[in-house]
Amino acid sequence: MLKEFREFALKGNLVDLAVAFIIGAAFSGLVQSLVNDIVMPVIGLITGGIDFSEMYIQMSGEPQPTLALAREAGATLAYGNFITLVINFLIVAWVLFLIVKAMNQLKREKAAAPEPPKAPPREEVLLEEIRDLLAKKS
Repeated sequence: MLKEFREFALKGNLVDLAVAFIIGAAFSGLVQSLVNDIVMPVIGLITGGIDFSEMYIQMSGEPQPTLALAREAGATLAYGNFITLVINFLIVAWVLFLIVKAMNQLKREKAAAPEPPKAPPREEVLLEEIRDLLAKKS
């Protein structure tokens, strides 16, 4: 059983998946920073300084001035955070689309490029020369 598990764990696909997962986690932090530090301030500027992270609807308790206080007071619908996450998702989806598109393009180019002809084996060349010499003598 241990031998089977080791074979399973060391298969190329599982290792590739683990590497992809780690890179994905790092990529997630990068996208989150891109959205929070670059995209959302620009969107806030365009929309007149709206801060999406503080957009919420307080569903219970007394009205509060900030999202954190509203959450402490009771049920709160924080739709601004959802908008930020949708923007994160769209950016990740777009980047992944571009990566897959580039990989597909490379695969098509590789498949379309003809392989150079291989030199025939030495024995075959010698046999052809013998055939040609015999054809000349007749």
